Amino acid sequence: MLPENHPPSTCDKALSQAFEFLGKRWNGVIIGTLVNGPAGFAELCRAAAGISESMLSRRLTELTGVGLIERHVEDGKPVRIVYALTPAGMALSPALFELGKWASENLGDKCPAPKRKKPGT
Repeated sequence: MLPENHPPSTCDKALSQAFEFLGKRWNGVIIGTLVNGPAGFAELCRAAAGISESMLSRRLTELTGVGLIERHVEDGKPVRIVYALTPAGMALSPALFELGKWASENLGDKCPAPKRKKPGT
């Protein structure tokens, strides 16, 4: 049941916006990976097995654009780009944890895991 100060139309709109964005393939995986700490492009590519480099680049740009992640350039040879969650991105971690817990408890094998592409295909 919803609290009185959150009418269903407001909540429905907010949930629709959240799932529209977070429901995009790979966004949840990228955010979930960054919950564990900053990561470079190659690390994120490995964590989201099957994602193309161009798709990862687009998703990182989107997530940066809405303020959920930050892009940091670390000096060195070679220069390293590292991505980290912003406070707004970190605020998603409890919800992602609960969503994962719910899926594990309620979906189990009823909903097959997405098929992953083999490397090089």
